[in-house]
Amino acid sequence: MKNIATAAAAAVLILGVLAPVPAGAHGIYFAQRARQLALIYGIGADDLDAVKRLPLVENVTGFDAQWKPVPAQLRAAGPIVVVESDEQPTAVAAVLFNGIWSKTPDGEWVKKGRDEVPNATVSEKNYKFAVHLAGPLTTPVPPLPGQTLQIVPVMAIPEKMDAPLKLRVLFEGKPVAGAQVLRDFVNDPDAKPLKTASDGTVSIKVRNQGLNVVAATLATPPANPAKTNVDEHLATLKREGLI
Repeated sequence: MKNIATAAAAAVLILGVLAPVPAGAHGIYFAQRARQLALIYGIGADDLDAVKRLPLVENVTGFDAQWKPVPAQLRAAGPIVVVESDEQPTAVAAVLFNGIWSKTPDGEWVKKGRDEVPNATVSEKNYKFAVHLAGPLTTPVPPLPGQTLQIVPVMAIPEKMDAPLKLRVLFEGKPVAGAQVLRDFVNDPDAKPLKTASDGTVSIKVRNQGLNVVAATLATPPANPAKTNVDEHLATLKREGLI
């Protein structure tokens, strides 16, 4: 197989014309809720029913400071989904497969493939990824298992709002060009996204003094063209504190 990152970048350019990634695509990220780390499903001010979507979570993993796996699991606690671990992980990652969706000509989204909705204007397979950095890092963030699309800091994460921050987006562990990056997925989801350069990097400014969730979206050719005409990957990165 030739350079995956280059192929994916080319796919973004092509699919961007045929099936642009929706600016309002929902994602998953981690945030504190009642002094517990919770998995959130939503975008912007939306904090949707994560408990209902818990069966869609394919994987959740904790990591220590040396990036060795630490047992972790998700549990429904009333209206939220919380992370449980016997240890205090330095990082937590999750994968959610949101299934296959098609958009009908009247704008309605249905959970069916293009083989079942032949007049669909677009059919997508949707994957959601999230990485939460819960403690100080002693080594760079590596490509993590299961995180097909992942955002990694290239530099130490700054401690002040408006400070510059360089990030790299990885697809299947390789830097990818053309990924669309939002610097504030929660507070400014409708902002014009930035695109990663040929080396997968993008430079942003930390937007808020409080909660910051950075998101990246990448459209790739479909694994099953009979059912979808694009596969969409959405990844988030959050660190305790500023980002």
